[in-house]
Amino acid sequence: MRSETTDDRQLAWDGCLNVRDLGGLPTVDGRRTRRGAVVRADNLDSLTDEGWAALYAYGVRTVVDLRDEADFRPRLPHPADVDLVRVPLDELAGPGWWARFGALDGTPLAFRPYLDDCPHAVAALVGAVAGARPGGVVVHCGAGRDRTGLAALVLLALAGVKPGAVAADYLLSTENLRPLWGMLGRPDEGVVTEQILREAGTTAEAALREVLAEFDPAAYLPAAELAAVRARLLD
Repeated sequence: MRSETTDDRQLAWDGCLNVRDLGGLPTVDGRRTRRGAVVRADNLDSLTDEGWAALYAYGVRTVVDLRDEADFRPRLPHPADVDLVRVPLDELAGPGWWARFGALDGTPLAFRPYLDDCPHAVAALVGAVAGARPGGVVVHCGAGRDRTGLAALVLLALAGVKPGAVAADYLLSTENLRPLWGMLGRPDEGVVTEQILREAGTTAEAALREVLAEFDPAAYLPAAELAAVRARLLD
């Protein structure tokens, strides 16, 4: 039986640790998401010349940066032939959201409150992908786990990807990011996340499945943009 997630989705872009194609994932209606359509990544600011060349050779022509503008500190000039679109998910949530749910940040427990309280931000994300010019789209934040994890969940849910495959894709970041915490001299954030989830009486996979079971994108996202994203992600 073919695996729901495959190692060949992982991409080696020099300067990044957590890059993978969202193609090749199974949908509930028996299809697979398209390769090269949408890639999820960690901090593209760290890309070397070789990393940017690999990104460009992969067909990416639009970068959707989910960080606040203040976090944008590229080590190299951004390629002129790659569009940059900002959708600052943290800023768009607003201080009220952070006061109520900030303690959940870094875990999938934050996803349901974000989808409930910040539909404008989710709509901006979907609109950025729907409106991207021909070519691949890469969606990224800092570590490529939380904001990017939410973005991947939304996009894959729109494409009808099986919940188990969405959850398995999210969990790949835990292993990919282990070298990062060591380089930064910080404790493994995966261990911290697991502790928060245990205290909540759940697991990352269970929390993600619960979000997916309740998420209805058609309830608050424009039909034309939903269709555009599905067309991009599905053959």
